Formats: sequence, C-alpha cells, structure tokens
Amino acid sequence: MVRSWFSDKVEKRLSDIEGKGLFALSDIANGELLVVKGGHLFDRSKRDQLSRTLGPSEIQIEDDLFIGPITAEEREGSMMYLNHSCEPNVGIKGQVCFHAMRDITKGEELTFDYATGDNDDWRMECACGSSRCRETVSGKDWQIADLQKRYDGWFSSYLQTKIDARMRIS
Repeated sequence: MVRSWFSDKVEKRLSDIEGKGLFALSDIANGELLVVKGGHLFDRSKRDQLSRTLGPSEIQIEDDLFIGPITAEEREGSMMYLNHSCEPNVGIKGQVCFHAMRDITKGEELTFDYATGDNDDWRMECACGSSRCRETVSGKDWQIADLQKRYDGWFSSYLQTKIDARMRIS
C-alpha cells in the first residue's frame, strides 16, 4: 500500500480551515521533518484522469510530473491534510519533504502555503483567517515577488529552479 510518512508528533483530525487537517500532538521544533509525501509518479494526463475520481490528492514535482495515489484505497494513506494558510508553519524541502518553518506548539494545525509547491492553473478562495490572507490563492502565486522573499528556502526544488531562472533573466 502506498502511504505518506508522518512524524509521530502529528495526527489527522477535523479542521476549522477545511475538512481534515494535520495537528501537532506535541511541541515541534523549527526544522523538524513532519511529513514525506508518498505515492506513484504520473504525468498530467493521468493526474487529470485520477482527479475525476480521487479529487485533489497529488503534489506537483515538475511541469508534467506529479506524485500521489492512483486508487481510492491508497488515497487516505497518501493524503497529508496540510491545509493552505497565507501564514504557514510548514514548508517544503526538496520535492516531497515537509518541515516545520518555526517552532509549533502542541494542538496547532499544520499548514503550508500552496504557493510554495504548485505551478498549475487553479484558483481558490482562502479560508485561512491569517492577517496576511491573500483572500484568493492560485497555482501561480509562486511568481509573487513578496512571497519569493518571505519563503526563501521554503519552495519545492522544482519551483525554486523556476524562481532562480527568472532572477537570472531580470
């Protein structure tokens, strides 16, 4: 069975942000590894096909490459339940590793900014409630200069490569 890996310091439960969320069972130190996304590798065509039955359950790791479950039976074990926040406490290192961006206290919901890991055509209304809320987030928000500064070192390596290339051009 394909599964994501979770630290023993986290648990899935109902979230005030959206459906299920991931929460700290104990205090977590800045930099701690919390989740490693598991799944199969597939292209955009397969992702589009799977999304009709599985919903959003993958993460993007290249322009035309994703990782996630391919069956309904694998979905729950692969889902990270890291809800979006415009002021996150979790960030991506590499392609599939999610670490604490700061110290996190017991009971706190773990969140990440979708801008740090996605380059796709979608938009959603944000329900994070943070003082930095963008109200609407999209799969192209990684291009916002302010976010590039704020999340320096916390973008997936796939997006960081795109950011670095844009910096060299400008």
